[in-house]
Amino acid sequence: MIYFLRTAVIKTVEIKDILKGSPADKCKKIKKYYTLLKINGNEIMDVLDYSFYAENKNPVLLLQNPLGKKIKVKVKKEESEDLGLVFETYLMDKQHSCKNKCIFCFIDQLPKGLRKSLYFKDDDSRLSFLFGNYITLTNITEHEVERIIKMHISPINISVHTTNKELRCKIMNNRFAGDALKHLYRFNEAGIKINCQLVLMPGINDGQELKKSLTDILGLKNVQSVSAVPVGLTKYRQGLYPLRPFTSAEAKEVISIIESFNTEPRRAFAGDEFYIKAELPFPKAEFYGDFLQLENGIGMSSLFEDETEKALNMAEELKKPCKKSAATGVAAFPQIKGIVDKAKAKWHNLDCKVFEIKNDFFGHNITVSGLITGKDIINQLKGKDLGEILILPDNMLRREKDIFLDDTTVEQLETELDVKIKFVSLDGFEFIDSLLL
Repeated sequence: MIYFLRTAVIKTVEIKDILKGSPADKCKKIKKYYTLLKINGNEIMDVLDYSFYAENKNPVLLLQNPLGKKIKVKVKKEESEDLGLVFETYLMDKQHSCKNKCIFCFIDQLPKGLRKSLYFKDDDSRLSFLFGNYITLTNITEHEVERIIKMHISPINISVHTTNKELRCKIMNNRFAGDALKHLYRFNEAGIKINCQLVLMPGINDGQELKKSLTDILGLKNVQSVSAVPVGLTKYRQGLYPLRPFTSAEAKEVISIIESFNTEPRRAFAGDEFYIKAELPFPKAEFYGDFLQLENGIGMSSLFEDETEKALNMAEELKKPCKKSAATGVAAFPQIKGIVDKAKAKWHNLDCKVFEIKNDFFGHNITVSGLITGKDIINQLKGKDLGEILILPDNMLRREKDIFLDDTTVEQLETELDVKIKFVSLDGFEFIDSLLL
């Protein structure tokens, strides 16, 4: 159903269910299949509107029943208490897809035949707040901009890549990409906290362009952090813009440039992959402050190292011999092997082999564990002595923690390798526990 209010067209939200015992359920006047129009006079278009306005104490809801009759209902509830309404989708709306055709887009580098959801390119400001996704600002409407400022929702994560407007248009293959940066400056002026990301490509937006971007971004007082990560290149780039990986020397230059812009507190960071490519040691954990871009691979290795050191110092003796194995991607292999070697030196009755999984599926330029497929693990570990348990990082699995990128299930992997698998998060304490338990 579509309703017209003034000159704007808004999509209404149908209630699919009501949680038992919730304030909405106790109200008795709210029914399934009613449409939620407003809360306290504010139009409800999606999950951000609903989450923000439903927080209020004793909200007044404007509903419409299936026959078209509008009903006002006051719901008794405490501030921040869940109202208890369930909608068809989490966003209460369709997910917004990306309008760019970035020259580095990872999804354009996927082979055919993967599950359909992997080919969807999201660029949705709501997912930035809800899940930490990065957005380009090329897909954001004036309504969304004004709403973010009005609600003062922070932080927002923005994929900037470059502040050179012409170059940004070229990188994103979108003639509006340069002008879209105006929203970055509007959010800064409105006091919205911002985290920025630069996906760097050698010879394109590194060097002097990187210096310009850092100068512009770090000049904004509400930018909390800016990260630089190297472009990821699979072997499926036929017909795409010619790109290449960073050399070791180029990775060192990126780190040097970023370091030259840092003052205390630090706000600019190079991704862990740059340190690996440059063959430089990771900075200490305290270097990263509050780890504002941890899920973006910024400081993850340093934090993991710090946590495992503390966990090893705190752990008790291993009471009985155990035989296990661990596997990870090429990038993390030296670190994981080093940690396991320390554990084996402390517990002489621990037998644990660490295996390096090369990414045959996407190509050997892809070295992170999160892009390893089940079939690559099977092909490279089948027939190996894996002990009683194989330890794998859980970022190899999709969010539901049940299947790999190539749809290999956990059960299939255990059957093929004839071993029990334990998945651990990127947490040093949990990793050390997995070696002991």
